[in-house]
Amino acid sequence: MRENPITLTRSVLLWATLGIVCGLFAAIYWIVLARVMEWFDRFTGLSLLLVMPLVGLAIGLVIRWLGNPGEIGLIIDNIHLNGGRLRLRENPSMILSSLLSIASGGSAGPEAPMVQVTGSIGTWFADRFGARGEALRSLSIAGMASGFTVLFGAPLGGAFFALEILHHQQVALYAEAFMPAVVASCAGYAIFVAITRLGIGPVWHFPHYNVESLFDFAEAIVYGVVGAIAGWLFIALFRACDRWFESLPNIVWKTTVAGLGLGILAVFSPLTRFFGEHQLETVIEGNFSVSFLLVLAIAKMVAISVTVTGGWRGGIIIPLFFTGACLGRVLSLLNPGFNETLATIGVMAGLNASVTRTPLSTTLLLAKLTGFSTFAPILFASIVGFFLSPRDPFIASQLNEKRSGSRE
Repeated sequence: MRENPITLTRSVLLWATLGIVCGLFAAIYWIVLARVMEWFDRFTGLSLLLVMPLVGLAIGLVIRWLGNPGEIGLIIDNIHLNGGRLRLRENPSMILSSLLSIASGGSAGPEAPMVQVTGSIGTWFADRFGARGEALRSLSIAGMASGFTVLFGAPLGGAFFALEILHHQQVALYAEAFMPAVVASCAGYAIFVAITRLGIGPVWHFPHYNVESLFDFAEAIVYGVVGAIAGWLFIALFRACDRWFESLPNIVWKTTVAGLGLGILAVFSPLTRFFGEHQLETVIEGNFSVSFLLVLAIAKMVAISVTVTGGWRGGIIIPLFFTGACLGRVLSLLNPGFNETLATIGVMAGLNASVTRTPLSTTLLLAKLTGFSTFAPILFASIVGFFLSPRDPFIASQLNEKRSGSRE
């Protein structure tokens, strides 16, 4: 039988098909999320003191009845220690609890449910087509990558993020999954955009910026340092909230009390509500004081911590970008000599890289989300944030790089 003369193989078609299926799921999830979010957006002011605890109660009951879907740390553990296998049976709980958490105004984004569900779809594909060992793991990672991609609209950034988030220092441990991740990301992105018409251009619109001198890179390093300091503060707040919520008797208590806390925060600081995609644009365009932005940044850190440690489901990436944007604007207001655009994006990059340990993908994602054509300064800030982050990573499972069951 004659050998295939081109590089396009059945494996490539499988990766693309996986991306298409993940893109379809992501489009449906996003459309439903937007509709539910519109409904919850009608509640404002003191009504949130009733609505948010009731939503928390519903989230707790969903998790109690359908099972605990876990968070990104569990996904990473499964990639490392469970042969890359992500379980489909956790998806109903993740989908329902995350829709309630995100749409009602929790400070968590859709990346966690996207990654969990699309990664498990990758595992399902592997089982259907008899993939084993690294091939199975690669399909799970490819599914995760397509989930990241449709949220951020950056196929290459999504592929890198799916690999970088798995480790605290390197991206090459599962390098064989890179091309499946890129192909699945491109296919998923195309389907998602075709259905939703979202993700083509920048999400946030910053004033135009061009690199003018080497001093821009020196400034970027400063912004990375500020982002890293903010990362340390966020991690400390998060762990304090986690210890407090662990003292509560069960998941229903945790989610209900968290709902009350989020309601109180939203009453006093409305911009802390929701995961920050639209609220970040308000920060960019608004005329706010230094004190207002500092309080808002700290309140957002608390809101993220209460959301996630209180059992509400969702991710922290876009909320961290929102926090970094607040602090970046503070720097530009304190020193008019700083370029506002570079300061804002630089602190966003340094903060996210210090917490998630993803400097390369943070650079790529922010370049796409902000329309920042020259991404070298973002990379400087990301790298600095990464190397000044705590030695023990925020996502503890990033330390576990054991590849048990990787060869089958």
